[in-house]
Amino acid sequence: MDILQLGHFLSIAETLHFGKSSRKCNLSPSAFTRSIKRLEEELGYRLLERSNRYVALTPAGQLFRQYASDILDSLNDFQHNAVISEKTLKGEISLFSTVTASYSILLPIIKKFRIDYPEINIKLQTGDAGITLQKVLDNEVDVSIAVLPDRLPENLDFLPLTITPLVFIAPDFDTKFIGKDEKTLNLEKCPLILPEKGVARNRIDARFAQSGIKPDIYAQVSGNEAILSMVILGCGIGLVPQLVVDNSPFKDSVRVLDFSPPLEPYHVGLCSQKKRAANPFVRAFRNAAVGGNQV
Repeated sequence: MDILQLGHFLSIAETLHFGKSSRKCNLSPSAFTRSIKRLEEELGYRLLERSNRYVALTPAGQLFRQYASDILDSLNDFQHNAVISEKTLKGEISLFSTVTASYSILLPIIKKFRIDYPEINIKLQTGDAGITLQKVLDNEVDVSIAVLPDRLPENLDFLPLTITPLVFIAPDFDTKFIGKDEKTLNLEKCPLILPEKGVARNRIDARFAQSGIKPDIYAQVSGNEAILSMVILGCGIGLVPQLVVDNSPFKDSVRVLDFSPPLEPYHVGLCSQKKRAANPFVRAFRNAAVGGNQV
């Protein structure tokens, strides 16, 4: 049994999908399957029930999942404490962010972080705002730039960085659903381009339910930048954070509509697991985010 096998098992225990886990672990499906089988043989227990249609943890697999997680956490703690004892920070931190947040929020943080901690390698992933919290919850990254949800999971820490309104935007030219001089949004009149999931989608869906509105949803899109692009092309009215508009090279091609009462603004910040609060890399990154002050 080795550390890599434990990581492979924790991945399949999370995804319950051999294809997804093999890709996450940068292995071929056959190599990933052999790794899991070797682990089962060494332990003397079947950890997974699998068929062509499903994968599930056995009772032994459910028990071993916690043991494997504890082992890797303890190894992490050892490596980080060893780093501290040597009075230097060398290693890697993994981050997840949307494209917009990567240059509007992350840029000054990473600049300071690279100056203060030049020996820490930054592994950055970008993607949809709707999965930023899940990336942290699934242990895929150490830190994410995320929107504070209405209910933050108890095992997560959130460090606020900025607040941005959640706004509806229209193209800057006349369309059949809204004129270029119209300033007020009629939710039942206009085709809407909405995020597929996430905080913004939850809030607008709640507004629909409260108001008894049956919206005309033109598209449900993954990524705020994609929503803005579709609005620019005249496909409909989009819902995005003001931060996305302000930092877009195409901000002059859209306009913000009046919408009352406005949706609750986004609180954007750094998110990490509470159990990693003592991780020196995470602490260093949080310090960089607040200008070097202790957090």
